[in-house]
Amino acid sequence: MSDRLGAAEAALKAGRRAEAIEHLVAAIEEDPVRAAQVYRVLLVQLYRERRYEEGEAWAVKALARYPRDFDMWNVRGVMLRQMKRYPEALRSLDQAAKLQPKHLAPLSNRGNVQIDMGDFAGAEATFAKLSRLTPRDAEVQRLYGRALLGQGKRDAALVRFRQSTTLDKASIDAWLDLSGCLDEMLRPAEAQEAVDRGLAANPDHPRLMEAKSLLIRRSGDLRRAEAYLQGLLPRFETAAWLHAQLGAVLSDLDRERGNVHLRRALELAPDDLDNRMALVESLERTRTGDEGANIEESYRLVRDALNQRDSFSAAHLKIASEVLVRVCAFDELERLGDFRSMGRAWAETGRHTALLKQLARVKSHGDRLELLEQHRIWGRGAEAMAKRAPVKRPAPRPAGGKIRLGFMSSDLRQHPVGYFALPLFDHVDRERFEVFIYSYYMGQEDPLQRYISQQVTAYRWWPDISPPDAAQAIADDNLDMLMELGGSTYMNRLEVMAWRLAPLQASWLGYPHSAGLSTIDYFVCDPYSKPEQPDLLIEQPLVMPHTWLALGRAVFSDQHPVAEGLPEDRNGFITFGTANNPHKYSREVLRTWAKVTASVPNARFAFVRPEGGTESFRKNVLAEFAAEGVSEDRVIFHTVRGRHMPFYNEIDITLDPFPLTGGTTTTESLWMGVPLISLRGEAFYERLSYSILSNAGLGDLCATSLEEYGQLALKLVQDRERRRALRQGLRETIRQSPLGRTDVWARDFYDMVARTVEAEARPKAKA
Repeated sequence: MSDRLGAAEAALKAGRRAEAIEHLVAAIEEDPVRAAQVYRVLLVQLYRERRYEEGEAWAVKALARYPRDFDMWNVRGVMLRQMKRYPEALRSLDQAAKLQPKHLAPLSNRGNVQIDMGDFAGAEATFAKLSRLTPRDAEVQRLYGRALLGQGKRDAALVRFRQSTTLDKASIDAWLDLSGCLDEMLRPAEAQEAVDRGLAANPDHPRLMEAKSLLIRRSGDLRRAEAYLQGLLPRFETAAWLHAQLGAVLSDLDRERGNVHLRRALELAPDDLDNRMALVESLERTRTGDEGANIEESYRLVRDALNQRDSFSAAHLKIASEVLVRVCAFDELERLGDFRSMGRAWAETGRHTALLKQLARVKSHGDRLELLEQHRIWGRGAEAMAKRAPVKRPAPRPAGGKIRLGFMSSDLRQHPVGYFALPLFDHVDRERFEVFIYSYYMGQEDPLQRYISQQVTAYRWWPDISPPDAAQAIADDNLDMLMELGGSTYMNRLEVMAWRLAPLQASWLGYPHSAGLSTIDYFVCDPYSKPEQPDLLIEQPLVMPHTWLALGRAVFSDQHPVAEGLPEDRNGFITFGTANNPHKYSREVLRTWAKVTASVPNARFAFVRPEGGTESFRKNVLAEFAAEGVSEDRVIFHTVRGRHMPFYNEIDITLDPFPLTGGTTTTESLWMGVPLISLRGEAFYERLSYSILSNAGLGDLCATSLEEYGQLALKLVQDRERRRALRQGLRETIRQSPLGRTDVWARDFYDMVARTVEAEARPKAKA
């Protein structure tokens, strides 16, 4: 045994921990009776090697022989904590405490387990006791603060974090907790000042420098964040965290430059899951160069990381799901998690953008209600944040003035939202309204944005503003109604609506679902898109007379002419197709499209999408079509982005996705004379195409079941004359429909707002 122990000691001194463990195990097996101290050393080394399951198994063996050994019970409890077996961990630690009541390690470890479990009240009691026993222990004060912060007791937590940094200025965790608490309290300047003080005490500490860059970035000042990180680069060129943060900042400004640094970060730290997923996200969003190759690379990086699924954070899940959705990797998507658990994880961590991808996964009425609750969860978090930094309200404006109507959107430019909203700015009701616009767009001004800015009372353009500052600035304009048009899509700030910056607030156009905020009163829709069941909207419906959107001059462009005749006549076969984003696809959608295609001899199906240049997208789509008997040569991929309109001249009939239907793509298809078959559902997002088709006089092309969906498609295939008439006459039909009479539509919109504001201003009748 002594030889084994000598070899183990030598291995430990040389830093060969795994070798030392082998010798310790052999020593125990040679003489299990006299091995108490050897057991203790073995358990500690297994813990340090993060071999927790193996260590816990050895602890059980050791405690069977030495049931009153304090150290063994304590180490076992710590290992059980790492294995997330929290109740067992608490029992082990309590047993250690019974054996040595005056030893504080089991009590401290118990508090850590309670924090991990989310039992912050229990942890508070534990660390309060430890604080009384060891008032000058900086780590105890820090953990006491974490227990308080977990309960929302931010002011009390702040006291403990400050005390911890005073007691131990070298405690990096204390400085990070202090700045994090201040940031959570929406006190960004103080948070940055805390990190600076931490850096003064611990110069060039990488975690503090990284925290500083994150705080600057979170403030919205991307240029300052870039300058700070670029200034560090010459001294820390091989620091993976620096390249990761610089890549993240640059990705919002210059995607290709950002990717260079994100790749470098992964090269420097290839096992870092955060670095991998950051590169995945940026590649998936890179539109320059070979977009198909970018998507393929992002997919392969995700696929290689799926064996670490148990280590995925909510952020990792969001990134991975977006990539898997984009290449139609449905089996791998199911491995990530179920509809409820993933949606709630995103909502609870403030990731509203991820919820958009949930719409296509709805399969039942229960899913619809669950999705509403996921949005409410996000909304409660956003409203709690807003309450921590209240805005100052201006004095009421004198009665009798014009209505002040605000639109909050970063997309009132050359963007589908800008195109659909344009009639409101072509026909501004200046006699009754003052119109304000709030944009966070970070790009260059384009001609449409410039035009809209000239049509309104004020155009507030804030690319580098924080949500609290934006909220105060909007409140200062003293609006009567504020509408958000962007949801949480890129560069929009839906959370600003949580401050209730006008007596009335509404959602319109940009996001096809209730946002989740109780501070949003209304949801703009029309008689067709309005859900029949009131419980499918969180807000009150604000109903336009005919249509919730109009197709103004930005949409009604003759720059894309409709080709003469039918594609069927030119090609010799019927071509079905779609230009919809894959986040609206599911296996059921693809199989339905494949069945329709298979039912028409020699028919083709065309995907007009940039993903067509992605090998995995093509492979997965072709597999779904093949399962319904459609051979590879009958599926066409037009790999385009932004230049897709002419390809409608190659499509006879568009097939709509479901449950999340087309919106922009539906209007584009009709404008190019291509009829569309849609499936109408119960929720707003299941009725977008139904509204557009009905207003265009084509409501009969909307099915209420999958069986009818297929029947309508076949009926339209057989009705060549109707397709020919639509191809040549649909543009004029749209111009004369409620969709095309933009002056009437704009008047209806302003009338609707005026009635709503005036109703709010009337004295309420007393009960």
